Amino acid sequence: MHGSDIGNYRAHKVEREDRPDGTILLRSGWPMGRVARCTTDWLRDWARETPDAVLLAERSGAGWREVTYAQALGMVEAIAAALLDRGLGADTPIAILSGNSVNHGLLTLAAQHVGIPTMPLAEQYALMPGAHRTLLHCIGLVRPGMVYAEDGATYAEALALPEIARLDRVVTRGAGGGLVPFDDLLKGGRADVDAANATVGPDTLAKILMTSGSTSLPKGVQTTQRMMCANQTQIADALPFLRARPPRIVDWLPWNHVFGGSHNFNMMLANGGALYVDAGKPVPPLVKTSLENLALTTGTIAFNVPVGFAQVLAAMREDADLKRRYFEDLDMLFYAGASLPQEVWAALEDMAREVRGNVPLFTSSWGLTETAPACLIQHVPAKGAGIVGVPMTGVTVKLVPDAADDSRYEVRVAGPNITPGYVNDPKKTAEAFDEEGYFITGDAMSFIDPEDMTKGLRFEGRIAEEFKLASGTWVKAGAMRLDWLGRLGGLAQDVVPCGAERMEVGLMIVPSARALAEHPTEAADGALLGESLHAAIRARLAEQTETGASRRVARVLVLADPPSIAAGEATAKGNLNFRKLLTNRAALLARLYDDADPAVIRP
Repeated sequence: MHGSDIGNYRAHKVEREDRPDGTILLRSGWPMGRVARCTTDWLRDWARETPDAVLLAERSGAGWREVTYAQALGMVEAIAAALLDRGLGADTPIAILSGNSVNHGLLTLAAQHVGIPTMPLAEQYALMPGAHRTLLHCIGLVRPGMVYAEDGATYAEALALPEIARLDRVVTRGAGGGLVPFDDLLKGGRADVDAANATVGPDTLAKILMTSGSTSLPKGVQTTQRMMCANQTQIADALPFLRARPPRIVDWLPWNHVFGGSHNFNMMLANGGALYVDAGKPVPPLVKTSLENLALTTGTIAFNVPVGFAQVLAAMREDADLKRRYFEDLDMLFYAGASLPQEVWAALEDMAREVRGNVPLFTSSWGLTETAPACLIQHVPAKGAGIVGVPMTGVTVKLVPDAADDSRYEVRVAGPNITPGYVNDPKKTAEAFDEEGYFITGDAMSFIDPEDMTKGLRFEGRIAEEFKLASGTWVKAGAMRLDWLGRLGGLAQDVVPCGAERMEVGLMIVPSARALAEHPTEAADGALLGESLHAAIRARLAEQTETGASRRVARVLVLADPPSIAAGEATAKGNLNFRKLLTNRAALLARLYDDADPAVIRP
């Protein structure tokens, strides 16, 4: 039996402390479990207890290349010795240019085993010449001693950059021209790996994760062994089914991002689970790869972003066998990123009931790169999307009242999963913490029920994204974005609220693949025209019941061109840089407020 069959989740239990100034402190009422010394202690434990269980797998021909825990431990120790022999250590990190793969995972664990930090980067930084400025910024900030890429030919241009060409450059395929074959690392070395591992402790720097760079060039977040190990204890404290049986995921979420690389990867490792690397993504045509992988293997947990769940949902409507296999062994559905549209949530619940008679835990959590990431989690069944839950064990959430809106709070956090700071940036590090040592997140939240802390918190958006209309009224852009992603019901991949110093709120819409597939359109100088698409959006605008200019969307423009990573309009994680996009597309912003323009959609 699984998940909801036996109530295999932990009830919310919250302790509250009120201060005279209106600040509220929230903590979990549950004690925190035991925390591992370092991530590879998990690897050693499971290699002893379940040596033949799969840890990592990736597609190979018609099936999977699977690596067991025992095999992984042997390869990790060999690679670690080779790294030490090459002179790598705490001050010479390894920069990883390519995406998720078995060898990427093995190299990461080998480095962590002997105290060498890794810096996994978004593969777009290396593959897109326009993003090489960001790549070189990261290389200059961290000053690695080695660079890894999966394929020497695919990453040839980045590997040939002078700042990178002087380093050890390791590749799995396409070695030559001074590139080191990954197989050379697997031959091992003479270094004393056990002695090096004995020096690794909770404060050892395990990896450097780059922030999204949504407002500036990326910052390097120091991620320690304590942060990652504590966070897995906190997660399992909330979700006991992880300890009841080893989990399994078929997952595409990128390891350069804290959610894919720390949350999901380490969840499998900590609990003896298996991570099947999905080389697909929820974008055409890569979604076909994801569906092919799910036809081979399904998980006990399904992690995805809203657009990904919508695509899997559409496929299951046409494939009864996939639907059965997807739900029959599932303990949890977990959405990340934007709020999941209610129609997608409801449809997935209906399918689960059809297949198994009940619904697995359907949930989300909240956190940042700086928090390892999970700080809040909804670990009991919720009635809909948008709830981020209650504090995890060991975390204190500090809610500072919003002077302009007494229904919401600015969120700050403290706990063993919080970063000590940013690499080579003491000024940003100092600015990131308040006078009590709480990390300042810049996010706003409100209570689901102010009288019942166990109902949890609702995410209200990023405070920095808010703007004023010409009337002086503030627009809560983050909350409006989440609201309209739900209202548009799959027509939008993302939306950008606009209207600073204007009289009305407008939206720029990044259309979803579904919207483009279902509605004929034509481009007109960067905006999309199309009678049926405009009519569908106009109908959603007409459904508004809000009054007041700051809460009501008065006009919409649909973008013909997706946000550009190279131009800084989107981050490698898929987050939009609102300011950069609006600056780059100033002409489209002007058109949005031109009632004579045929691309403008009004209620």
